Amino acid sequence: MKGQDIWRKIQPWVKNKFILTSFVFLLWLIIFDRSNWFDMVGEVRAIHKLEDEKDYYQKKIQSDNQKLKELKTNDENLEKFAREQYLMKKSDEVIFVVEE
Repeated sequence: MKGQDIWRKIQPWVKNKFILTSFVFLLWLIIFDRSNWFDMVGEVRAIHKLEDEKDYYQKKIQSDNQKLKELKTNDENLEKFAREQYLMKKSDEVIFVVEE
């Protein structure tokens, strides 16, 4: 009996062609359309990921520009950088590399 009661409540909605057409249209838009909901969610995630990468690289560029400015303006910084990064040394020095 419960199944028949539920069907009697749902039946007018299913028989209404406007509601049925609207449901099919929404289903089409959500699942089957070229720009469906699933693709849009993936694209929004990709956009957020790219924006995060953009922010990271902009900060990296700023820090690199600051280091470059320091290297160009001060010879002591340039020598320190060459010694640390490229293990350069003077002819009478011995370098010991300590790895952490």
